[in-house]
Amino acid sequence: MTKGRIRHMFPGGNTSQGFFSYYDYILGQEEANRIICIKGGPGVGKSTFMKKIGKEMVERGYDVEFMHCSSDNNSLDGVVIPSLKIALLDGTAPHVVDPKNPGAVDEIIHLGDFWNEKELRKNKEGILRDNKEVGRTFRRAYRYIKAAYFIYEDNMEIVSRCMDNAKVNKLSDRLKDEIMGDKDIADRQGRDRKLFASAITPNGLVNYLDTLINTDKVYVLKGMPGTGTERVIQKIKEAAVERGYDVESFYCALNPYKLEHLIIPGLNVSITTSNDYHSANVENTAEYNLDEYLDMTELGKYQETLENNKKNFEMLLDTAIKTIAKAKAFHDSMENYYIPNMDFDAVERCYEATLNRILEYAKECH
Repeated sequence: MTKGRIRHMFPGGNTSQGFFSYYDYILGQEEANRIICIKGGPGVGKSTFMKKIGKEMVERGYDVEFMHCSSDNNSLDGVVIPSLKIALLDGTAPHVVDPKNPGAVDEIIHLGDFWNEKELRKNKEGILRDNKEVGRTFRRAYRYIKAAYFIYEDNMEIVSRCMDNAKVNKLSDRLKDEIMGDKDIADRQGRDRKLFASAITPNGLVNYLDTLINTDKVYVLKGMPGTGTERVIQKIKEAAVERGYDVESFYCALNPYKLEHLIIPGLNVSITTSNDYHSANVENTAEYNLDEYLDMTELGKYQETLENNKKNFEMLLDTAIKTIAKAKAFHDSMENYYIPNMDFDAVERCYEATLNRILEYAKECH
C-alpha cells in the first residue's frame, strides 16, 4: 500500500498580536464528518494520541495534515484527515476548542478521565505556581515580539516610500491574468482557509513551506519587507475566490493579518514570498524580485537606519524566542506533575477505540 502524504502547518502563532488563532479554519462545521476535541492537562498524552492516529492513517494511504503547536513545534495541536473530513484537535488553552454542534459534528475526549485526581491534588500548589509562570512568561515574550514588530514596521515604511507602486500594480494584474486566464466570475465564491506556514517557536523561526508548496506551478515573489509582496498575493487571492476557487492562505508569523503564501489547489498553483526569514525549496518556479522597483538612490539615504533597525529587530526577536523557551520549560515542569499520575494503558485503549471509530468512518466514506 502506498503511504499517504504529510503536510505540516501551524493553526496558531506567537505574534505581535499575542497568541493568534486560526483554529476555526482547520475544518469547518458544515464540511466536517467528525471533529474530536481532546482535553486534559499538560503531559497527559494529547499530542502523542493525535500523532499516533495521524501516522497510522498515513500508513493506510491517507493524506494527513499535522497541525503543530507554535509554543512547541515538536508537539501537535491537531491532526486532519482531509479525504475523510475528520479532525482531532487539542481543545485546551490558549486555543480553547469546545463542541459547537455536539454529537452531530463534534465531541470531547477527556484524557483527564484517566488520571489519579487524588494524587494530582497533592501537587496543587506547584501546578498553580508553574501555570502562572507560563502565563507571565508568554506575556513577556509577546511584548518583545510587539516591540520587534514596531521596528520591523519602520523599515517597511521606509522601503514602501521608495517603491514604484505603479509597477507593483502592473505585476499584480499581469500575474492575475496569467493565472486566472479567461475564467469568469463564479456564481459561488470559493472558500478561504487561513493558517500559518511558519511560527516563532522555542526553537526559533520554523517553517514548513517545503511540505505545503508542491503544486505544478509556483510563483516566487522576492523583496524586502515593504515592497508590497502581500498586495500582489492578495489581489490574486481575491480574483481566485471570486472565480469560485477554494484557496489556502498562509499568514505572517509576526503579523497574522499579512498574507505571505497562497495555494490554489483547483489551479495547481502556489504563490509564495521569499525573504531573509523564510523560503521554500521548490521546483517549477517563476521568480519576480520586487526590489527591482525600488529607487535605490532614495533608499540609500536611509541605509544606516535600515541596518540599525534590522539589528535591533533581530535582537528583540531572539529575546522573544528565548523567553518562549523559558515558558516551555515551565510548561514541561507542569508535565512532571501529571505524567506519573496517568493511566497510560487506559489512554492506549482509548486511542485504539478512537482509531477503530475513524476506520469505521472511512468505510462509510468509501
